[in-house]
Amino acid sequence: MKAYILDAYRKGAALRLGDVPDPVVGPDDVLIEIHAAGLNPLDTKIRNGEFKPILPYKPPFVLGHDLAGIVTRVGDNVKRFKVGDAVYTRPRDGRIGAFAEYLAVNEADVARKPANISMEEAASVPLVGLTAWQVLVDRAKVKRGQKVLIHAGSGGVGTLAIQLARHLGAHVATTAGTSNLGLVRDLGAETVVDYKSQDFSETLSGYDVALNSLDGKTLAKSLKVLKPGGKLISISGPPDPAFGVEQGLNWVIRQLLRLLSMSIRRKAKRQRASYSFLFMRANGKQLDEITTLIENGVIRPIVDRVFPFEKLNEALDYIDTGRVKGKVVVKLR
Repeated sequence: MKAYILDAYRKGAALRLGDVPDPVVGPDDVLIEIHAAGLNPLDTKIRNGEFKPILPYKPPFVLGHDLAGIVTRVGDNVKRFKVGDAVYTRPRDGRIGAFAEYLAVNEADVARKPANISMEEAASVPLVGLTAWQVLVDRAKVKRGQKVLIHAGSGGVGTLAIQLARHLGAHVATTAGTSNLGLVRDLGAETVVDYKSQDFSETLSGYDVALNSLDGKTLAKSLKVLKPGGKLISISGPPDPAFGVEQGLNWVIRQLLRLLSMSIRRKAKRQRASYSFLFMRANGKQLDEITTLIENGVIRPIVDRVFPFEKLNEALDYIDTGRVKGKVVVKLR
């Protein structure tokens, strides 16, 4: 089958379109004919070699963390899906490969595609939707009446996190550029800070949760807006010791993570707040919950551009510009 292959870690490297063996379908797997694949900054960071210490893929391999398509075969133990089902998924780490014609995915990572959106829209959802869910529902346990700050509200995670936080009953603040202020307000943000002309840390206060996806400077300033007991959760790092334990990383790497996160953890403690790093995990049951929210009109995916599969490298270059509103998707069928 055709797939885009990363032959070597290198910043800005183009992926090679070539032939790879058809996927091996295990007893717990479904084989998915991929109709669309979502792109994420995670793909470019892995390509650049930034995640080698914690996600040690060995080139050559196929990238891609989001997909939507049709089930064409099921393993002997599969109970929830049948051939012909429309599905979407974020395959688990170690089994990625959405930039291809087919992928075998563990049944536990797969969910029914929302019936009211296209394959392209569905492919944009899994990674960012699960990230928003695991930050706001699992980690922060957001409750009605709380105040939540979501950075980069016009980005992939931000567009879904705003909608989910509003559904949970939170007051939502977000940061965005001037051209995106209308978009984030339409998604439900009640307090909007134009980062080009305003300093959010001087404008906001008394927040229960801050979701950071930006740089270290923004991360540290986010502590200033939290009330005592507030939670600062970052999806862009630095990873903390708890993450090293969850990933089963070796002692040396765990000590490195301890050092990398020591400064922000100490600053959080002085502010009587907490800091944690979240790296989302594949979860088909949570994706089912997101399907229901999409079908009920609570959440709508935001897709910036759809590229044809043969222009996947152009799509990755567009991701690298940092100007994407929502998600970028490639269409295979």
